Parts: sequence; structure tokens; C-alpha cells
Amino acid sequence: MARTKDPAVRSLLLERAAQMLRTRQPVTLRTLVAGIGVSTMAVYTYFGGMDGLWRALRQEGFTRLAARLTAVKMSGDPVRDLAALGGAYLANALENPDLYRVMFDAGFDLEDTGAADETLHCLVEAIERAKTSGRFRDEVAPLELATQSWTIGHGLASLVATGPLPRQALAHGAPMLTALFTSAGDEPARCRQSVERGWGQSVGPGPDQLP
Repeated sequence: MARTKDPAVRSLLLERAAQMLRTRQPVTLRTLVAGIGVSTMAVYTYFGGMDGLWRALRQEGFTRLAARLTAVKMSGDPVRDLAALGGAYLANALENPDLYRVMFDAGFDLEDTGAADETLHCLVEAIERAKTSGRFRDEVAPLELATQSWTIGHGLASLVATGPLPRQALAHGAPMLTALFTSAGDEPARCRQSVERGWGQSVGPGPDQLP
């Protein structure tokens, strides 16, 4: 009779691996299970081996990101919503820097290969709303603008959450997004107000207020 798997053990192994990455410890079968009350066989039981563990870690990163983006409440201002989604993306990276690194390790496949697409889809939907409301020009390509927006968020996340820049650098996000969305047709003053409102919801309005 097959033994029922305990989701708590799976979560424990994922959290342990993420914590080891964060503290830059080598992650091996033996070091992973040391001191947490499970055997090395648990890695095979729940993940099929270390490669499966890395795939699950990548997936966990995108799962947490999706939950964070879903929690952003949409408003009647699609430009504000775009900035809020960008801020939520960055906040998730800052809260989960260890998983954030693994998310973009293409050396291991995702369990759900469409997981990364959901991030882009959220941005595309908000951009389409902005076009419909007249904030962006009709000829703006939603996918292209979404990719540019994600690039800004990912660049900041990489440099602050996993790189050399201090958190005060997050304050550059709002003006960069304002410039991008203004180039897409939004009125500058209105755009700046919308972006600052959305960005501040997740990241904070400026360096003095950053955590």
C-alpha cells in the first residue's frame, strides 16, 4: 500500500532549500535534510531527486508571485494598476530573494511551463484596459509594452533583491514607469500621479519611507 504523502514535509523541504540558498549554504541531499527530522529518501519521495526539488523551487517562486499579483485590487485607473502590479512584483522579490534567484534558473524546467506567462498576462490585461480608456494610443502593442514594463521591474528586483543596490534605489521605479507610459500616450501629469499612487501601494512613495 502506497504511503500517503504529507504536504507539510514537502513544504518543509522547499523552505529548507530556500533558506540554505539565502544563507549560501551548499544544497545537497545530506545537508538539505540535516537537522529537520526527515531522511534523504524524502527528497526522492516528494520530488524524485534533487533535479525535481529545483524544479519545484522554481515553481514555488512563480506560485508566490502569482498570489501576490492576484492580491492587487484593480481600480478604475489602469495606469495605477500597472504600477501597482510592478510594485507587487518587486515586493515579492524582496520578500523571497532566495526563491527569486531560482525562478530564473533556466537550467531546470518548471513543473508548469505556463507559470511565467501569467505575470506577463496580468500586465497585458491592464495595458489593454488603458488603451480602451484612452490613456494609451491605439497603436501601442500590449505585449511589447508589458515586456518593457516587466524589464524595468525585473531589473530593479535583480539589482536590489539579489544585487548591489540599496533599497533606496526602488524610488527610481516610479519615474521610469512614468516615462514608459507617457511614451505610450498617457498625459504626463496624470500619468505621474497614477504611477506614484500604484507604486507607493506596494513599494512605498520614496526612499525615506522604504523598509
